Amino acid sequence: MKDQLDFYASRVMAGRMKRREFIGRATALGLTTTLATGLYTNSARAATPQKGGTIKVGIQGGASSDSLDPAVAANATATSVSRLWGEPLVELHPQGGLEGKVAESWESSPDAKVWRFKVRQGITFSNGKSVTAEDVLATMERHSGEDTKSGALGIMRGIAGMSVDGDTFVVELEQPNADLPYLMTDYHLIIQPNGGKDDPTAAIGTGPYVLQEVDMGVRFVASKRDDYWGDIGHADTIEFIVINDDTARMAALQSGQVDMVNRVPPRTAGLVGRAPNIEIKTTAGPGHYVFIMHCNTAPFDNKDLRLALKYAINREEMVEKILFGYGSVGNDTPINSSYPLYTALEQRTYDPDKAKFHFEKSGHDGPVLLRTSDNSFPSAPDAAALFQQSAAAAGITLDIKREPNDGYWSEVWNAQPFCTSYWGGRPTQDSMFSTAYLSSADWNDTRFFNDRFDELLFAARAELDEAKRTAMYAEMSMLVHDEGGLICPMFNDFVDGVGNRVAGWEEAKVGFELNNFYAPMKMWVAA
Repeated sequence: MKDQLDFYASRVMAGRMKRREFIGRATALGLTTTLATGLYTNSARAATPQKGGTIKVGIQGGASSDSLDPAVAANATATSVSRLWGEPLVELHPQGGLEGKVAESWESSPDAKVWRFKVRQGITFSNGKSVTAEDVLATMERHSGEDTKSGALGIMRGIAGMSVDGDTFVVELEQPNADLPYLMTDYHLIIQPNGGKDDPTAAIGTGPYVLQEVDMGVRFVASKRDDYWGDIGHADTIEFIVINDDTARMAALQSGQVDMVNRVPPRTAGLVGRAPNIEIKTTAGPGHYVFIMHCNTAPFDNKDLRLALKYAINREEMVEKILFGYGSVGNDTPINSSYPLYTALEQRTYDPDKAKFHFEKSGHDGPVLLRTSDNSFPSAPDAAALFQQSAAAAGITLDIKREPNDGYWSEVWNAQPFCTSYWGGRPTQDSMFSTAYLSSADWNDTRFFNDRFDELLFAARAELDEAKRTAMYAEMSMLVHDEGGLICPMFNDFVDGVGNRVAGWEEAKVGFELNNFYAPMKMWVAA
């Protein structure tokens, strides 16, 4: 009975069970109305944010080769940690739209070619220094320089000039862009003192926490700032424990070693969620599990070989056996219906005959090497094995090389010509395309260089007619679908696990897992 009561109490604390329902279920288990009412009152009190305590997070995706420089953050751990200590100018609102962080307001010229971001007054970095528009300018300069390694380089293209006007950061664009504030939400663009030019890994920002312990790829401990300007950050301490192994991560959640985890394996999500002290949170979105080919590297520089592999994958089987229904079928484009200006393309389906035709036409002889790791996406090696089987039916031999989890994002992804990978998606088509498919983007991980695509991308930014803009994005998706090196078999739901020791889960319709990685800061210790 206690386990069941604890479960009901956790639902009250999370705001998902009302008084009448709780008392009805509690009395059905044998409690008196008085005892049930008292238990409900205590649980409801816990639904109000509580201050103090420690929240522990079991996070997947970290490696010893990671960096505290937000410019090169490339996985869930690096992004989550940067959320603790830093903030961008603007952030996605959990229910859609935007909310100010370092910028308290923003506005554009009538043609959306000049944007002005007013820096929030009275906020400081964790080193005590006041935040200025000059810090914002320096940050953007560091991420847009020609020698930068920033993952935000693609979205910084098209800026004609940047300047400071008092407490306002001003951006002048080469062409109008109505989506510019959305681009400023990119998680690499954390505002740092002097833009991070002095020490990009110092982890000094405007966020609610300060890092106290850092063991890269293992553990991070952060303590709450007393002088944080905002209203998030309820726990005194937040601890991230990197647990890349799925089984170990779920065991840590089930045993109470951690309070929440990301990337619950779809295969075991139902079983994990049956525990009375755990809830599984699922959110559909733009995240996608992919196989990426470098279009400029043999043998993938041959379009027929790329098409052969695209026709040789069984997308429906992937959704069924890898996602277990926690997702939807992909179509070799990073854009799905979660994007506002979405146009459905004709669905590419598994066709061994077409795959065999294009493979023979390519002239390639011998196996094709595919690299994978559990660190690229949950059950990626299993997905690679399914791909291997479906390709074999078309006469294509895939050799699978399982790479070490540690270092996958620095040594394999965006380095090797054919591998499994993962994208969390972006808030707009422009942001997704600019980050990963623009020819000059540093994170163009399929080496997709297409003049027509680039032309359309810049034209769409300047097009204020929504119908015309939608048509442009549809053509860009088709170019990636037909010409690119992306094999996108599935869009994943975000599947997180949360223990009943913490409360305050806020459903987020946008962003990444764990409520766009803000859950540890927005939730609180309730038990």
